[in-house]
Amino acid sequence: MAAYLDLLQEYTQTALSHVPEPAQAYLRNPLTQKALGVLLALGLIRSLNKSLSQWTLNNWTSSPRWNPSRELILLTGGCSGIGKQVMEDFSKIGVRVIILDITEPNFTLPANVSFYKADITSSANIAQVAKTIRAKHGDPTVLVNNAGVGYDGTILEEPESKIRQTFEVNTISHFLMVKEFLPAMIKANHGHVVTIASMASFVALGEMADYCCSKASALAFHESLRQELKSWYNAPGVRTSVVHPMWVRTPMIKMLTDHESHFRQPIMTVEFVANAIVKQILSQNSGQVILPEYQSAASLVRAMPTWMQEGVRSIASGSLRRLREVQRKEGL
Repeated sequence: MAAYLDLLQEYTQTALSHVPEPAQAYLRNPLTQKALGVLLALGLIRSLNKSLSQWTLNNWTSSPRWNPSRELILLTGGCSGIGKQVMEDFSKIGVRVIILDITEPNFTLPANVSFYKADITSSANIAQVAKTIRAKHGDPTVLVNNAGVGYDGTILEEPESKIRQTFEVNTISHFLMVKEFLPAMIKANHGHVVTIASMASFVALGEMADYCCSKASALAFHESLRQELKSWYNAPGVRTSVVHPMWVRTPMIKMLTDHESHFRQPIMTVEFVANAIVKQILSQNSGQVILPEYQSAASLVRAMPTWMQEGVRSIASGSLRRLREVQRKEGL
């Protein structure tokens, strides 16, 4: 260790000798050196934390190299929005993709993409379609639970039918899809279940109670699934990832994008979000992806003091409230 420190000091001195004199004096200042030492220590801690998280999430097993000929991606809600972009990104690199959607595609499917109409809130319908998928394509190795719905309205205003549909699509379908397609992954000790949650998993907003609840449930589903794969089914090779996008420019948030000048929060493109999802799958690693990354602090909201939590929720809800006022003034 002493020899290593001596070598490091020698290297540092050599590097400093190539720096202009004023900069050398600044860098040799004790306060500057302490600050640089703190930054270096924080960088090392961050790197160590990232490595420990990845190894832990991967159950201390290494990830095999991505082999497109081995993989078959099953994607719910792949006919529009984020799902469609994920499908296109994978199809361009030669990966086989199967779309399950209640809506028929209004575009020409790439040669390596297949579509099956399915109601993912019905276990009977899923089982029927799954039988056809296995016969024609084999067992899916990657399941992306992407399909989602969202409606605006306060708890008192929103119809019961929409509340129930939100939970059926955004949460319960995850259970039904995993029940149908996870056993083959467990048997092979290979696969990846991707849960598309939301930043709403961490921060609940007004006029979005059902959506926020369903996405918090999706996160809890992902966490429980990890535990069962590891401790109940002894399938450490089956990866699990959860993705938390903030606002994404899709028809689901048309109310926001139509009045974007009055909405002061970042809105991402479907291309940006899809790229992050594809990258996570290709890595063959488990993980939690928060988008945009600089908003990662949102995952810490529940650890904050109550008064700070309420402040964060109030700020976020305030943007929606102001937007609603604009709509009311415009007679919408």
